[in-house]
Amino acid sequence: MNQDLLNNIDEIHTTEMRYERIKKNLKCSKEDVVTLCKEDLKNPKISLYRAGKNWYASIGSRRWTIHAKSYTIITAHLIN
Repeated sequence: MNQDLLNNIDEIHTTEMRYERIKKNLKCSKEDVVTLCKEDLKNPKISLYRAGKNWYASIGSRRWTIHAKSYTIITAHLIN
């Protein structure tokens, strides 16, 4: 099932409004948070699962929430 998200990695995107919030939430200096998300998803150490309509991906101190059908990054947060 995890392959569904990885097979559609090129479809991952976010909205302009979410983009700024994600960048703020991650305290990210990197300009492209979508690219950062895709890089994280390609990392073999990522923890990835689907619950309901969303995918949840965690690696290091970052956790991503991605809508399962539209592949839209909903949010991202720093975790302890």
